[in-house]
Amino acid sequence: MSVSRQVGIGIIGAGVISAIYLKNLTTRWPHVKVIGVADILVDRAEARAAEYGVLALSIDGLLVHPEIEIVINLTIPAAHAEVSQQIIAAGKHPYTEKPLAIDLAAGKAVIEAAATAGVRVGDAPDTFLGAGLQTVRKAIVDGLIGTPISFNARMITHGMEDWHPDPFFFYQPGAGPMLDMGPYYVTALTTILGPSASVSSRTTAGFAERLVTAEGPRTGTMVPVNTATHIESVIELESGVIGTLTTSFDLYDPEHSWFMIYGTEGSIRLPDPNTFGGPVKVYTAAREWVELPLVNDIYADDSRGLGVQDMARAILEGGPHRASGALGYHVLEVMLGAIKSGETRETVTIESTVERPAPFLG
Repeated sequence: MSVSRQVGIGIIGAGVISAIYLKNLTTRWPHVKVIGVADILVDRAEARAAEYGVLALSIDGLLVHPEIEIVINLTIPAAHAEVSQQIIAAGKHPYTEKPLAIDLAAGKAVIEAAATAGVRVGDAPDTFLGAGLQTVRKAIVDGLIGTPISFNARMITHGMEDWHPDPFFFYQPGAGPMLDMGPYYVTALTTILGPSASVSSRTTAGFAERLVTAEGPRTGTMVPVNTATHIESVIELESGVIGTLTTSFDLYDPEHSWFMIYGTEGSIRLPDPNTFGGPVKVYTAAREWVELPLVNDIYADDSRGLGVQDMARAILEGGPHRASGALGYHVLEVMLGAIKSGETRETVTIESTVERPAPFLG
């Protein structure tokens, strides 16, 4: 796209994930300009700002800054909806780290407030825009596996306490493996095969508490587990495709990510949907795996910020952006439906729907 002007970006939350956003948004796309970063921990914001040559601002100062149009919300999940509402009230477009909110009412309120204010809502993850998952989408559209019938996806790890310096929130309501890692899998599923119609789950927690071994403020402490940490779900899509999704913080497995889509003419192995690259492999009646070349492979590396720059492009050119609030809300409803089904042991109907965003080929 030709650059007529730059869209100003602000970031609230200077934690671990902010580094890759700042790296990409300050170097890769000429139509965006990061103005500043804010955090309730002032020292942390100042350190990030100095590292990437942007302003260190107070949260209030960032929200009123006249050059900032999009505010990236990198706060903890429990604060996502509240901070997005503050961004909207300031007349700016929120782009929220996943999930959109931790309950449906709060997520819906964000969408409605943005519509009233005439601003856009963006929501991570944007990994579905990367070379790997876009290659999968094209392969299925091109008929390489025939008509999709089923899928099987697994996200398996033994928790965060051996690497994250403060893993407390991962084991509280609003987090757990479904709301923390499920967005990558459900977003990939939705953007490739379409929206979900229902979900049925069984849930458990393998451990009542977790010992923090990572270096940090909680090293050696025990974290109480107050949410499901192992969730087995059966999801039926509006198209009639059915499949399974496992999300777990309780299991040991060297291959923590597995994602297959099965069709009438073959099967396709997806890359980890928490990444942007490949490999993408197809297995057909020839009884052999074939690795596909990646489309738009400039986005095979860690390209977090793709959704933000696409949102900025839409602001400049008009039309929809791909990592939208509507997509984030549908994904949230599926995930919360999976958790609710585990609690009630009943199938949950998904009320929302969403159009698949347009393919992203650069």
